[in-house]
Amino acid sequence: MERSLSMELVRVTEAAALASARWMGRGKKDEADDAATTAMRNVFDTVPMKGTVVIGEGEMDEAPMLYIGEKLGTGYGPRVDVAVDPLEGTNIVASGTWNALAVLAIADHGNLLHAPDMYMDKIAVGRESVGKIDINAPVIDNLRAVAEAKNKNIEDLVAVILDRPRHEQIIQDIREAGARIKLISDGDVAAAINTAFDDTGVDILFGSGGAPEGVIAAVALKCLGGELQGKLLPQNDEELERCKRMGIDDVNRVLYMDDLVKGDDAIFAATGVTDGELLKGVRFDGSTGTTQSVVMRAKSGTVRFIDGRHSLKKKPDLVIKP
Repeated sequence: MERSLSMELVRVTEAAALASARWMGRGKKDEADDAATTAMRNVFDTVPMKGTVVIGEGEMDEAPMLYIGEKLGTGYGPRVDVAVDPLEGTNIVASGTWNALAVLAIADHGNLLHAPDMYMDKIAVGRESVGKIDINAPVIDNLRAVAEAKNKNIEDLVAVILDRPRHEQIIQDIREAGARIKLISDGDVAAAINTAFDDTGVDILFGSGGAPEGVIAAVALKCLGGELQGKLLPQNDEELERCKRMGIDDVNRVLYMDDLVKGDDAIFAATGVTDGELLKGVRFDGSTGTTQSVVMRAKSGTVRFIDGRHSLKKKPDLVIKP
């Protein structure tokens, strides 16, 4: 892949964040998602690549969302698989709470798992704990392993998990082990990424969330030297059949990093829509919008934080066509 794509992709997530942030706290999650999707698609059309969406927001008949199989980019440049979530945290934006992101990930063609839209059990950690976790192990064993790897006591650890009834047992196990918990309402992509940054205060992610989001988070953690393990959780015969079409006959099979994102290269970009531990959300001041983004590349290991100041008068549709 061209290394210049990193900056091009930040332009895409910045546009999606600026568009969706106008809806923050207004209780209209669908409108926020539509705004992010439209902006993301418009800017993608200017990016020099031959991209195909392998993880999007549904099939073609569900447009205007970025659908699986949609072609993105100018049609010139590297051939890449694209995973997108124009607004990761629609409910977050609707309520004006923390950690909504505009996110995307790309890898060379054929290197991203085409994860179906179903639940995935996940465990994620940062660089220090790579190779120490096991999604099939008891919670206490994983907490002990991470504590040892990070030279901490279990009582010092913070585990992040979606606040859902299905996680009651995991929450109980974490509390009985003595670790602390950060319960989140939505946004487990941000939560997984946070495990790789010490200043977020998060050490490990547990629990189930969307499988597509698991692949996107895996790309970010690949760039950061972290680790995510997953197991698909089909809920019915239709979802079981989708797993088989993916070549996964054993749904108890653990999906490791090389299953989720192959090869030695991938790029991840995200822009904050609302404030979070890692990124600030969008700010508006008259005709100006400010953004904070992160972009990273697995091949080089480079991580860039980018503050953007955008003239909304000069770029009212968030894109200048070449």
